[in-house]
Amino acid sequence: MTSTAEPDSPADRQPGPGLRADAERNRERILAAARRLYASHGLGVSMACIAREAGVGKATLSRRFATPEELINAVFADRMDAYATATARALADPDPWHGFVGYVQAVCAMQAADRGFADVLAMTFPAAKALEARRDEAYHGLLELIARAKAGGHLREDFTHQDLAILLMANAGVIAATADAAPDTWRRLVGQMLRAWATPGTDLPPLAQAPAPTALYRAMVRLTRPATGSGADRE
Repeated sequence: MTSTAEPDSPADRQPGPGLRADAERNRERILAAARRLYASHGLGVSMACIAREAGVGKATLSRRFATPEELINAVFADRMDAYATATARALADPDPWHGFVGYVQAVCAMQAADRGFADVLAMTFPAAKALEARRDEAYHGLLELIARAKAGGHLREDFTHQDLAILLMANAGVIAATADAAPDTWRRLVGQMLRAWATPGTDLPPLAQAPAPTALYRAMVRLTRPATGSGADRE
C-alpha cells in the first residue's frame, strides 16, 4: 500500500451543482489507485483496499462509486474503447484472415498488459452499462469478422464466437498463473489456438517459443500455494 486512508473532508461531504475541486481530486486518486491494484491483482481487490491505496475514507469512495461495478466501469472505459477500436481496425483489413488473427492477438495482448482487463474481458457486468455497451459493439463487429474469415476459406466452419470467449477465459488464467515466472506464455497459447482454428493450407501465424521448463515449473508451484495477504484481499 502506498498511503493511509484519510477521513472524509468537509468539502467532499458538501452537496453542490458539481464536484468541488478537492472532491474531483479524490475521485482521480480513487481511479488511479484502482487502476494500479486491478492491473497487478485483478478484479478481486476489495473496495476497502482501493480506499486505503487512494488515501480516502470508505464513505468518500462509496459516494464517488456506490458499487464495484461503477468503479470498474470508470476504470476500464478507455480500455473498452480500445477493445472496440481493435474490432473496427480488423474489419478494415482487406485480408479477412489477417484481420481476424490481428484482432485475436491484439485483444489477448490487452489482457496480458493488465490483469484487471483480463478479468473484464472474461466476465460480464450487467450493472456497468457503458462498459457492456462497448462490449456489445465489439461483439457485433466480431460476428462480422468471423463471417468474413469463414467466407475467405481460412477460418474453420465449426468456429463460433464462443470459442473466442473460451480463449479469453483461458488466457486470463494463463496470464495470472505465469505473470511472474513466464510472462510471455500467453503468446504460445494464442498462437496454438489460432493454428487450431485455421483451415488446411492457410498461412499460419508465427508460433511463440514454449516457456522454459523451469519457468513453467515455478508457475505451477505458485498455483499450489495458498494465497497470501495482498492488495487483492477481499474484506
